[in-house]
Amino acid sequence: MKVVILAGGFGTRISEESHLKPKPMIEIGGKPILWHIMKTYSYYGYNEFIICAGYKQHVIKEWFADYYLHTSDVTFDFANGGEMTIHNNVAEPWKVTIVDTGYDTMTGGRIKRIQPYVGKATFMLTYGDAVCDINIPKLLEFHEKHGKIATITAVNVGQRFGVLEMSEDGTVGNFREKKEADSSVVNGGFMVMNPKVFDYLENDQTVFEKKPLETLAKEGNLKAYRHDGFWQCMDTQRDRQKLEQMIAERNAPWMLWEK
Repeated sequence: MKVVILAGGFGTRISEESHLKPKPMIEIGGKPILWHIMKTYSYYGYNEFIICAGYKQHVIKEWFADYYLHTSDVTFDFANGGEMTIHNNVAEPWKVTIVDTGYDTMTGGRIKRIQPYVGKATFMLTYGDAVCDINIPKLLEFHEKHGKIATITAVNVGQRFGVLEMSEDGTVGNFREKKEADSSVVNGGFMVMNPKVFDYLENDQTVFEKKPLETLAKEGNLKAYRHDGFWQCMDTQRDRQKLEQMIAERNAPWMLWEK
């Protein structure tokens, strides 16, 4: 089964780095967050990827073009015309298709553009800026059992700020620090789609999270797989620093391949 990753956006809220590269190529632990996401799928044996590129898509292509070289020992024999010999290759067993899905294309439009590469098969889909310790086989089992068109993964997102408890007239009854229980459930990506989903995508301006998912929900064709484990989106520099710290402390739950 193929894995489609949305990696074409601008990343405006982490613009300190995204003005140089697409957000999925911003590094944590010395590797792009895109690499971390792919390693999660690869851990479970899913090694064929379709990357929906757009903004600065050449950065993604060049990184993968050099990946084989950068992860191997190399001998350059300049006496013989610069002949290059690769030793001890430790690159991933990946097949990666990078598709330029347009500069200003919306999420639904990007998915629509990679339809020829997916064909009529069920595929997995996620965003290129969030890591998770999700059990992929259990997600797929859930999708296959309910038989609907689309499955999203529901995750809890904690509050970042202090909590106000107040009455309708504005009287503050209590002000307290956030708690783990102060959270909301959102679509965390790590989705599974039947090919019928392409019928819900109109053109480049289609925002996947609006009309397509809203229509699927109204029809009863959208299910949510509840993930209560670790999930973290890298939306800001604060998020990136949090992920970097977790890696440095060897407490990165999504890095299943390290365990």
